[in-house]
Amino acid sequence: MVRRPLDLDAVQAFVRVAELGSFTRAAEATGTTQSAVSLKLKRLEERLGRRLLERTPRYVELSAQGAAFLEHARELLEVHERAFAVFSGTRERLTIGISDHVAGPELPALIARMNAQDPQLLIEIRIGSSGGLLQSFDRRELDTVIVRLQTGRTDGQILTEEKFGWYAAPSWQHRAGEPLPVATMPEPCGVRAMAGKFLDEAGVPWTEAFVGGGVAAVSAAVMAGLGVAALARRMLPFGAIDVGPRLGLPDLPRLPVLLHSRVKDGRSRDALAALSAAFRSAARD
Repeated sequence: MVRRPLDLDAVQAFVRVAELGSFTRAAEATGTTQSAVSLKLKRLEERLGRRLLERTPRYVELSAQGAAFLEHARELLEVHERAFAVFSGTRERLTIGISDHVAGPELPALIARMNAQDPQLLIEIRIGSSGGLLQSFDRRELDTVIVRLQTGRTDGQILTEEKFGWYAAPSWQHRAGEPLPVATMPEPCGVRAMAGKFLDEAGVPWTEAFVGGGVAAVSAAVMAGLGVAALARRMLPFGAIDVGPRLGLPDLPRLPVLLHSRVKDGRSRDALAALSAAFRSAARD
């Protein structure tokens, strides 16, 4: 019996839905519509004679057959890309700057997804402060930056918004009568400025207890019991707790994550679409 080949677009749609947990995010990553993704998945399931995904109004998850097929689907797409790479010339380079307050623990997996999607795309990642990365972007040293909203900037595409809170180690206790010890990143960090502004407006005395060069260092200081830090939930060190309500600290807002990019077409555009969708998926509450 001659078997008809699988539709690679449908296989790619399946992989994106499986990785992002959403038909909407998969549509964003592949530059199509949710209905088109749904149709591709339906045809793929009919072709295989298996139900690959379990759908409910609130979530999408792999079926047992889908989980078994996922790795083979990824391998099929990688072989397809390598076949095209035989005739491609020099590798296209994409330089991306990502704010340390945005990168998060998912970054290695996100980069791996981009590389799996297009192994011939050379991806260069730089981590830094939002302000510094935007300056590099304006000097055309970076193709794309993913940063927190900066005062005075009205450009950029909002990828998602993330809720911030005041977090500390479970055993940490604030000493009555003393200023609130805050662990933060150095100026000109926008999150630092935001936290200080809200504390000042609420009349809460505070002092810098630790200044670290990155979110990982700030998180380590928090878990060492040096004080509290304003962090997004996605960036929390394991075990950290929200002490804002107990201490009567001001509520912190949801801060946007923005994409600034000059990439318009080609392989880089496709990779950025996948990365943007992955960030939206990782940051959802």
